[in-house]
Amino acid sequence: MSQPIGDSTSAARKSAPPQLPPGYRQRRGLNWAVVGLMYTSFYLCRYNFSYANKAISDEFGFTKSDMSTILSMNFFAYGCGQIINGLLTDRIGGKRAMLIGAVGTVTVNILFGVASFWGILSLFTLLWAINGYVQAFGSPGFIKINSSWFSEKERGTFAGIFGFMINLGRLLANKLLPALLAGFTFMAMWHVPAQHWRWLFWIPAGVASVVAIVLAVTVKDTPEQCGYNNLFPGEADHADSDVRTELSVVFKHIVSNPMVWVMAGAYACTGAVRQSVDQWFPRYFQEVYDLEMTGAKFQWLGFLIPFVASAGSLLSGWVSDRFFHSRRAPVAAGIYIIEMIVLIIAAQVHTVNLALIFFVLVSFTVNSTHSLLGPAAAMDIGGRKMAAFASGCIDACQYFGAALAIKGLGYVLDRPGWGWKYYFYYLIPFGLLGGILMYSIAHRHSLKKPQAA
Repeated sequence: MSQPIGDSTSAARKSAPPQLPPGYRQRRGLNWAVVGLMYTSFYLCRYNFSYANKAISDEFGFTKSDMSTILSMNFFAYGCGQIINGLLTDRIGGKRAMLIGAVGTVTVNILFGVASFWGILSLFTLLWAINGYVQAFGSPGFIKINSSWFSEKERGTFAGIFGFMINLGRLLANKLLPALLAGFTFMAMWHVPAQHWRWLFWIPAGVASVVAIVLAVTVKDTPEQCGYNNLFPGEADHADSDVRTELSVVFKHIVSNPMVWVMAGAYACTGAVRQSVDQWFPRYFQEVYDLEMTGAKFQWLGFLIPFVASAGSLLSGWVSDRFFHSRRAPVAAGIYIIEMIVLIIAAQVHTVNLALIFFVLVSFTVNSTHSLLGPAAAMDIGGRKMAAFASGCIDACQYFGAALAIKGLGYVLDRPGWGWKYYFYYLIPFGLLGGILMYSIAHRHSLKKPQAA
């Protein structure tokens, strides 16, 4: 039986790409670029710790467990901040949220560098916990803004772009921060001598300050603020130009959706592996293979980790949009299983070249699930009215998982007879659990809470 003409026309309209007005893509590109650079600078202001890790520990005699305590408190505060700040961001708007976070992280990074003159563990821990909380304005703000500027059909691809901006910050950190510690020559004319590790916090603070000023001047929360209305007809997320929602409505809608918590559980597994790799890989290669951070092999690793992480983010988002009708769970389930296999093999590796390869492979898998379950799934679940809080709930669990995993890893690394040889074994169960959780909802075509009859 042939399909009625009206139905086929409607179906074609829904599947066709949105017709955007002249100038919209360019204005969205400017918005996205500045917001992305702001989020990149956020990463520069928190991934700096991984490069200062060994220098701080050596200078003040802190154990690996002590350093894990600083990191764990940062992740715990970040997780709490994601929930609180996600809820606030849905009310105050993404731009304000990102500016609050920028002012906070700039201030804390400056103070963390100043704290080097005393070297008190509890002070470092307190400051880095505060940095975790204020940084938690970044992701909800980023997602809140872009959920308004992108169609539902573009969000998986946008999630890959989100991952790219994250990894741009990591790439900048991987290149700039080791150079500051070792000294470098700029454009064959200016020689910068080796700096104390405190400059790894002061320089990123300066970068974030400049980008925050540009964001304050150029970015708009919604297309409507730039005069673009009725952009995505037929999409419920874009039917109402007012993207603010009462806090009680947002809270009830998101926390009562079981899909949020399945995603959050899997994301905790992602956080456990991702942060255990990102925060400890510089020290791993320094202590296990005696690599200098300015050496050729480490520099290649510093380039390849964010490069393949970006590739994984872009590819996984595109695959979920193109081949799985924007379903994130089936793609994520497969990636978790691949991650587990990679970790099992990595635990058997005992040469520096193979270790470099497997760190890169783990980064590819873990950042693929990071972009799928964070920005993409959060926007799918919350829409543009509730994307920030949905993101906050899911992303909070990533950092709660990281806080627990990092603290446990510190004990493993300090324990006599264990140390680095149990590093990869420790991470394997997280890949398995993440895969199981994603497989359990892989059949679902929508992550939104069913509407009451």
